[in-house]
Amino acid sequence: MAQYKGAASEAGRAMQLMKKREKEREQLVQLKQKIAEDNMVKSNIDKKFSAHYDAVEAELKSSTVGLVTLNDMKAKQEALVKEREKQLAKKEQSKELQLKLEKQKEKKRKEEQKRKIASLSFNPEDEGEEEEEEENEDEELDYCPARKKYLGKNPDVDTSFLPDRDREEEENRLREELRQEWELKQEKIKSEEIEITFSYWDGSGHRKTVKMKKGNTMQNFLQRALEVLRKDFSELRSAGVEQLMYIKEDLIIPHHHSFYDFIVTKARGKSGPLFSFDVHDDIRLVNDATVEKDESHAGKVVLRSWYEKNKHIFPASRWEPYDPEKKWDKYTIR
Repeated sequence: MAQYKGAASEAGRAMQLMKKREKEREQLVQLKQKIAEDNMVKSNIDKKFSAHYDAVEAELKSSTVGLVTLNDMKAKQEALVKEREKQLAKKEQSKELQLKLEKQKEKKRKEEQKRKIASLSFNPEDEGEEEEEEENEDEELDYCPARKKYLGKNPDVDTSFLPDRDREEEENRLREELRQEWELKQEKIKSEEIEITFSYWDGSGHRKTVKMKKGNTMQNFLQRALEVLRKDFSELRSAGVEQLMYIKEDLIIPHHHSFYDFIVTKARGKSGPLFSFDVHDDIRLVNDATVEKDESHAGKVVLRSWYEKNKHIFPASRWEPYDPEKKWDKYTIR
């Protein structure tokens, strides 16, 4: 550092300013390190989420090869959906059971510790009386009958690894209670109503809204939408649900999926969230299309015949079948 040539007061002031700048520089470096660590934590969050019904999707694909009747298809879909819900229930039950078992062990440990302290505790005020009574006790020993010694379990030994029928029955009972509690909670969520905003797409959009339950499937939704649209569009009067497609965030959603599936897994699409069905504005018109917000695009209801004729033209050229294994991580909620 160059030597300062000037008044002593000015030199002191210059020294204070240099120390202040050095301190601010250190704080800036620490802040950068903290931001980098936070970004690393956030980048690892998505790795903790995995599709819980990949095996179910594979089973559905393998079991519907070839010609299959509509009733068989619905029966297989219902069976696979129940299997998926059981898998979710088992995961939730195991977590809650582990927490309750840890709490019970901690409670038993504290009770055992209190019991030991109580059995070993003594009253300091009785020490003088004990000295006076020692001589009398020695004289009475000859007349006291021999006391029986009982061998008991050592309380210091950990026996949690040994089989215990009572403990296993308690765990099974607790597991069953948690399973029933989880199922009731999920059924309550599925019975909640949500407003679905959709657009019948025949080259231009015709926006409509219907109310559905979260547990309803896309097939139930398309049936309801068909009843609403038949009044205004003559080409839909003879159409059936099997001839309709539901497009959400540029993904073709299979009929057997329910709104609950996307809500509980926070699924994402190519251009927005799959778990948000109420629409305020088209985010591609008012914001950056690569940034996902709470507002999502209105889902499109399309005739399969229209899609086959126009799938090489925008926007149908962007549409692709929904794959739960494929992730769209570049869209983040802010």
